Amino acid sequence: MPSTHQPRPRGTRSSRQPHSLRTSPLALLAACAALVVGTPAVQAQDKPVQLKLSSWVPAQHPLNPALQAWADDIKKESNGTLTAILFPSEQLGKAFDHYDMARDGIADFSYVNPGYQPGRFPVMAGASLPFLFANGKEGSAAIDAWYRNYAAKEMKDVKYCFAFVHDPGTFHSRKKIVVPTDVKGLKVRPATSTVGQLITSLGGTNVQASAPESRDMLERGVADAITFPWGSIGLFGIDKVVKYHMDAPLYVTPFVWVMNKGKYDAMSTAQKKVIDDHCTSEWAQKVAAPWADFEFAGRAKIAAQAGHEVYKLAPDQLDAWRKAAAPSEAQWAEAVKKTGEDPKAVMDALKASLAKYKSAL
Repeated sequence: MPSTHQPRPRGTRSSRQPHSLRTSPLALLAACAALVVGTPAVQAQDKPVQLKLSSWVPAQHPLNPALQAWADDIKKESNGTLTAILFPSEQLGKAFDHYDMARDGIADFSYVNPGYQPGRFPVMAGASLPFLFANGKEGSAAIDAWYRNYAAKEMKDVKYCFAFVHDPGTFHSRKKIVVPTDVKGLKVRPATSTVGQLITSLGGTNVQASAPESRDMLERGVADAITFPWGSIGLFGIDKVVKYHMDAPLYVTPFVWVMNKGKYDAMSTAQKKVIDDHCTSEWAQKVAAPWADFEFAGRAKIAAQAGHEVYKLAPDQLDAWRKAAAPSEAQWAEAVKKTGEDPKAVMDALKASLAKYKSAL
């Protein structure tokens, strides 16, 4: 029988029904009311939603399986109403464009390097100042917990999900870089705009290139050096065109995972809750952890390769780098002031978060 069939109310009088089984009018009204109230709950099934996830790193990059695991958990928690397709390797657009892709709905979720657009996200740029982060795992929870206080204003075009970082990166070059004065006259591809400010202050020239474009820039001599995390040097083939590697936690690159606002707003209340439950500091660390492990392991791999020199800095050399980085923080502070934020309060909050999550240098 179709599910819409309504059986004859049990309170209907019949010569075959004993008086003891008859239902009172009051009970009948109560039963009908319960049926009416219950019907919408049965019918209000969440509509299926398919999400386009865009990641510009190569398919084999460890970030992609972590993002897929995140999406799989969303599917599970939404009872299958939220599904996702992950598009790696710049399939939906160039790395530089990923923030605007989420804003414009080209992707529903985008992996964004805010440093690819200098000056656009001045508060977040503080996280890429040199010598702040000791690690990528705990550092990811720390940056997310900190940036949640600023994301709604600085990234108002999108729905912020979470922020994370890779394990600390450093200089990899064709010519050996030991002290800050070695940068003078070099062409360097910086990881972020903040690192770019450091390069400029030291007399170097910045060469803009996304991660997928960087090997070609170095191979053609357009750049002499690059700031990059360790494991990705091999992943992007950069180990084929550089030979010197400074073993110092110079910087991290902050990233964000952001969502198209319209896509989120169109979801049911239950689906929105599933998304919100997966946009947390805990998930930031979960997603970042496999990548952090991968980058950390890259140092030993490069050191084992013939023709590569991995070198540590003496205490006085490291101190020189810290002093050289001071003007970059001053420049960053001026940019933050223009947003109406207090740069000292912003930086103090970041350092407090790093200390809380045991990821401060």
